[in-house]
Amino acid sequence: MTTSTDKFPTIILIAGHWLGAWAWDEVLEHLATDHSRVTAMTLPGLDGDDPNRASRTLDDQAEAVLEVMTQLGVSEEQPATLVAHSGANAPVSLILDRHPELVRRMVWVDSGPVATGSAFDPNFPVELEELPLPPLDVLANQASLEGLGAEVLERFQARAVPEPGPVLRQPVKLTNDARRKVRTTLVCCSIPSKQVLELAHAGHAMFAEVAHLEHLDVLDLPTGHWPMWSRPRELARAIQSEASRTS
Repeated sequence: MTTSTDKFPTIILIAGHWLGAWAWDEVLEHLATDHSRVTAMTLPGLDGDDPNRASRTLDDQAEAVLEVMTQLGVSEEQPATLVAHSGANAPVSLILDRHPELVRRMVWVDSGPVATGSAFDPNFPVELEELPLPPLDVLANQASLEGLGAEVLERFQARAVPEPGPVLRQPVKLTNDARRKVRTTLVCCSIPSKQVLELAHAGHAMFAEVAHLEHLDVLDLPTGHWPMWSRPRELARAIQSEASRTS
C-alpha cells in the first residue's frame, strides 16, 4: 500500500563545499514531488551574508540540518530522505550517528559516509580562516568538471563561498553503529560504482565506511563531480526514485 508519505517523501538536499541551496535549483525544477516536502538548505559557513561564517563548525552544520528536519516535521514515525553531495558528507554523517531514527533513506551524490576520526584536511593551516574555491585548473585536478559548460563554471565561480577552516580541520567523531543500518544509496558519478565498491572493500580511507553499510544500493550516473548541473534531470529522477522506495 502506497501512503502519501511514500508518494511525497520529505527530501532534504545538502550540497558540498563552497555551495549553498542555490546549487540544487535545476534539480528542484525536475523533482516530481510535493514541494512542501522537499527543501534545499545552505549549511552554516556557506551563507555569504553571515559575518561569522568563517568560524562555523561541523557541529554547527549538523545542528542546522537537524533544525531543518524539525521544521519539516521529521520524526521517527515520518523520517526523511537526506541527499548529501560531496563535502556535505561530514555533517550528514554526524546526523546519521546522532539521529539515525530520523533518516528513512540516505542518498550520497558522488560522495559517501565518513569514518570516525576522519577530517577533510586536518593539516589546513590554523592561521587561515577559510578555503576559497580554487582556480578552475587546480579544481579540475581535484574533481572532475565533466559536463560543465562555460556558463555553469562562471556561475560556480561567482557564487561560491569560501569553506570555513574549522569545518575542514575538525575530525568527525562517531559512536553509534545504528548509522550503518540506515538504507543507503550511492549515486556514483565521477567514479564508477564498481570501482567505489572495490576501494571500499580494500579499506581505502575515503570509502572504507561504505563496506560497513548493511543496506546498500548503488546507481551509476556517469558525469563529473557536480551532477546537479551536468545532469540535473537524471539526478532528480534518481533522487525521486530512491526517496520513494519502501525497501
